[in-house]
Amino acid sequence: MNPRPFNLFRLLCGAACLCFLIVSAAAAGPIDSDPVLHSGYGRELLLRGEYEKGIAQLREAYLLFPLNITFKRNLAEGYAAYGHQQFKQKRYEQADENFLKAMELYPEEAGYVLLRGICNYHLKKYDVARYELERAKALKPDSAEILYYLGLVQFDTDNRQQAIELWEQALKLSPGRKEIVELLAKSRKENAVESSMDRGHSSRFDLTYDPGVDAAFALAILDVLESAASLVGAELGMFPEARVPVGIYKRADYKTVTDSPDWSGGFYDGKIRLPFGALAEITPAMRGVLYHEYTHVVVFELTRGNCPLWLNEGIAEMFGRMQHNRTLPEFGRAARAGKLIDFRKLEANFSELSPSAAALAYQQSYALVNYMVTTYGWHRIKMILSGLGTGLTFDESLRIALKDYNLTYDTMEKEWRISVEREMVGK
Repeated sequence: MNPRPFNLFRLLCGAACLCFLIVSAAAAGPIDSDPVLHSGYGRELLLRGEYEKGIAQLREAYLLFPLNITFKRNLAEGYAAYGHQQFKQKRYEQADENFLKAMELYPEEAGYVLLRGICNYHLKKYDVARYELERAKALKPDSAEILYYLGLVQFDTDNRQQAIELWEQALKLSPGRKEIVELLAKSRKENAVESSMDRGHSSRFDLTYDPGVDAAFALAILDVLESAASLVGAELGMFPEARVPVGIYKRADYKTVTDSPDWSGGFYDGKIRLPFGALAEITPAMRGVLYHEYTHVVVFELTRGNCPLWLNEGIAEMFGRMQHNRTLPEFGRAARAGKLIDFRKLEANFSELSPSAAALAYQQSYALVNYMVTTYGWHRIKMILSGLGTGLTFDESLRIALKDYNLTYDTMEKEWRISVEREMVGK
């Protein structure tokens, strides 16, 4: 489940009062031995965004006078501020390290414990996240944020009813909170559908499936997903640590849970959801869908969810079409008519599109990614995804990955369009 997160800056500011000293540059004594100057200079560096240098100065002040509460608090807030900056960049591992350092200085500070729990939730280190969030809840039981994130951990580890109860408590503390209202509505609807589902698992997947779905068929789906994990993981260099949840639904239940358009053949929102409940055997088309949906798992892991939709879908189509290739009729017609879509309009939601427009969006996304792979190689695609995972925009990440070609988003797309025109002339 990938809900809209709470504002981390607000959480950070609520963790503890900022109490940086404001000092004059004319303070007496050499800076090497004056903790006040170290602290003041460290604060200035932090305000300029020079976090490592600023923290070094704050740490020096603290080490000179470790019993001084202000110096200790300044250092803790310096670590937290750096962690916040890294969190915004989706550098969760590094953010976690800094929140941990802040927490080591103030182990009973609920805000720091919460921030570390949030980081580990995003890292899918659910045991650590649960431990820290339970501890934060004990320290501050009336925090809607703590209950919200603890509910996310419970939900993602299949403790659905506990999650709903936590969110109900959070909503009482923060009435009308949009994130919680939406999450409760979605989880109650999903829980009503899935509470009676059967279960299975494999080495990398946890499976739930509607009653009446043939168990052998469900396990065959897991076998295909295991194969997809091996291929996609090897190509993109990513094997998720956490087990991936998978649900097989009858079409009506699939529609209820995902609220997806009628043309949807699969859905990934932190869980792979498949409308295969009325089927009984694996077809080539189904293998394509399974590889496609699993690719979304890996792309999400690599980019931390920071990926233009056309790139995400185009890469998924690349792997899906290795199992079941199809023609590109909508793309061919649009290319010949000069009506290809601007890719910047394909960076968000496809679900509002008509069936024909959606088909064009998927086919055009595949065509560009196929061009990128054949022209620049999979290693460049991986570089782009990794850059996105550090919080870069697509423009920035592409420019870095394709610096040898001196390309930007716009010039790369222009070169692709020229290649498409050449191909159309030859047909």
